[in-house]
Amino acid sequence: MIDGIEYGPLAGLLGQWSGKRGMDVSPDNQAQDDKTAFTDELTFRVAGAAENAEEQQLVGVRYRHVVRKSCSGLIFHDQIGHWLYEPATHTIMHSLTIPRGVCILAGGKLATEGQALVFDVSATAGDDTFGVLQSPFMKDKAKTRAFTMKLILQDDILSYRETTSLHIYGADFEHIDASKLQRITYDPD
Repeated sequence: MIDGIEYGPLAGLLGQWSGKRGMDVSPDNQAQDDKTAFTDELTFRVAGAAENAEEQQLVGVRYRHVVRKSCSGLIFHDQIGHWLYEPATHTIMHSLTIPRGVCILAGGKLATEGQALVFDVSATAGDDTFGVLQSPFMKDKAKTRAFTMKLILQDDILSYRETTSLHIYGADFEHIDASKLQRITYDPD
């Protein structure tokens, strides 16, 4: 419990995390695989509790995810968002903003695999609940059709694999990011 709020499974995410061996598989302008090794830093902080219509109780953590090319150290992805948890239904929600004109609200259920907590969420373009919004340019040039993310938390290890299904350069493509991170500090505020 932090400041009188029970964060449930989200409490395990709090703090700073560092990954050294991530891999980004994205399309190049010939719609071929372009693989980029990366390092990443994830910081999760408490965001508090929320109540909707005096019926739904949520807790949330906010995050920032910075990804750097291993070869140069240059940032090529800087993302912000929230993870939300509804204890009554065990629903997990992941809202994220990608600074290319794409916003996603993905949802799913919390599960376990052995001792690990599994946050498994998805969103589909056109869905009224867990969906994708994108700028006119992105819709025309690099349309996001779907998003899935599986984040696995066990002790001080956090791994994820996310897939963004795109239509880009005239072809369908699965943009995949995967990494394994180690908690370096626990600081919820």
